Amino acid sequence: MLPPGMSFNAVSDKALATSKASKFTKSFWAWEDMLNMNKQGFFPYTPATNMLYGLREAIDMLHEEGLDNVFARHDRFAEATRRAVRAWGLEILCRDPKYYSPTITAVLLPDGHDADAFRALALEQFNISYGMSFGKYAGKMFRIGHLGDINDLTLLGALAGTEMALSLAGVPHKKGGVQAAMDYLTQAARSPARAAAE
Repeated sequence: MLPPGMSFNAVSDKALATSKASKFTKSFWAWEDMLNMNKQGFFPYTPATNMLYGLREAIDMLHEEGLDNVFARHDRFAEATRRAVRAWGLEILCRDPKYYSPTITAVLLPDGHDADAFRALALEQFNISYGMSFGKYAGKMFRIGHLGDINDLTLLGALAGTEMALSLAGVPHKKGGVQAAMDYLTQAARSPARAAAE
């Protein structure tokens, strides 16, 4: 629920000793300045104060909802998204369903359709931004994120925008992905255990 740019590091004594003994030029792995200033309660550089306040709020939100509930919500949204993608007749880019991500779904476009052009059209028309493709799948897929501070209606809005963008971009697909997601989320609201089993 934060913008990118913050990381958490756990560094063992062995890693610190190795870093100190290393003759390689380093920046990210140079811990001395940070450790020395942290002992005094300060940062050696300008801290990302807004990120720290945001982090505190995000942690409060996670505790308020409860981690088990957060994980269950992400699993539910991931399944709703995958059901939408399948209903559209598009392929989920994951070889083995046991490795499906609870936080993001990669959608492979049919041959001859440029995922980067699709992403640009969706951003321009509907102000929705998808994760880009890379590596051997560059220009072939886009990624729908379903994590963080979202709810059922936020997800359904994103899926509706996706279905509309698929139509505008001329990507062959079947209608009804949003309905498939709605049906699943409605069932999950009625009976969470039954929806999880389906």
